[in-house]
Amino acid sequence: MYRIAKIGYSWLFLMIIKIKLKVLILVWVDLMQWFKGFLPVIVSLLIGSIGGMIFYMLKTPLPLILGSITAISIASRFSFIKLKSPKFFSSPARAILGITIGSAFNPAILQYLGSFLSSLLLVIPFVFMITFFGMLYYWKFLKFDKTSAYFSAMPGGLLEMVMLAESLGANVYKVTLAQSTRLMLIVFTLPFIIEHIVGISLSGRGGITHPWAQADKLEVLILCVCAVIGWRGALKLKMPGGTIIGPMILGAVIYSLGLVSSRPPDEIISFVQIILGTTIGFVFVGISLKEVFRVVINTLGYFAILVIISGVFVLLVSSTTNFPLVSIMLAFSPGGQAEMNLIAIIVGANLPYVALHHILRMFLVMSVAPIFVTKLRDTR
Repeated sequence: MYRIAKIGYSWLFLMIIKIKLKVLILVWVDLMQWFKGFLPVIVSLLIGSIGGMIFYMLKTPLPLILGSITAISIASRFSFIKLKSPKFFSSPARAILGITIGSAFNPAILQYLGSFLSSLLLVIPFVFMITFFGMLYYWKFLKFDKTSAYFSAMPGGLLEMVMLAESLGANVYKVTLAQSTRLMLIVFTLPFIIEHIVGISLSGRGGITHPWAQADKLEVLILCVCAVIGWRGALKLKMPGGTIIGPMILGAVIYSLGLVSSRPPDEIISFVQIILGTTIGFVFVGISLKEVFRVVINTLGYFAILVIISGVFVLLVSSTTNFPLVSIMLAFSPGGQAEMNLIAIIVGANLPYVALHHILRMFLVMSVAPIFVTKLRDTR
């Protein structure tokens, strides 16, 4: 009996070892497949980082963003380079931006919020004028159908506009190209305009917050946890632009209560710039150069409309208020919420002022878009 039991235990032990080996092999295979699929993302971020470093050495404005956009746009033309958009990191990067913006909402800022009102109210005609004249341009000159022209002209976020366009029957391809080109043109031209008019350097050579070595590691951990909670909570509430606004609100609370005093370190902000720039660089991947040039040329007319209308409102606000010119320019620049707020962080603009204008713009765009599309369909 003892011998039989010993053989049985030995057999059972061997079976357990065999099962464990199979599990380990399966886990290893899954990890290798995941890494193989994730490797193009790493390559993309590496190429974006190299582009950022080159632009940094060339002392261009916003080198990490513009450099990574340019590097990816060029690298994507070579089919042997396997690239993939790091959109997996896009939401966490925006959440970090939201927390950083929230750090500016301290109790002292409350006494100034009333003075923002006159400027905030101008966002309403600002959005409607851009949408109206932009839609006329796409509809009358470029012969878009009304719905596609409408979504191409709306000054909202790229992802939000594409999602709404798809759900409401617009031509997603046309809307994606139009919105992507708008974002690219603004991101590439605005830094140079700010440097020329305001005289503020955007070379990225000065510290934005503080280096990692000087950061309170516990507070950094608290900020990361709050960023995730704010981001996920905003998604649950289906809040427009929630990946930034949710963490911003939670950040404003924890900074106001004095729970933290540090801001995300420079290295994290730099990585956020690389992620956003690399992601933007993918907007024309898979599209021929001929098509890219055609879309850019076509969008220049709409871009001129944006410049004229934005310029009028910037002059109006700057002549009637005492807000810094750079803050007004960023508040009335119809670019992406993340990109405009990031520039505001880099130049040390009035973050609450800039952020609130873009939040209101996002709210207007997301709330009125479905209503106006219904009206457009009725006029066909």
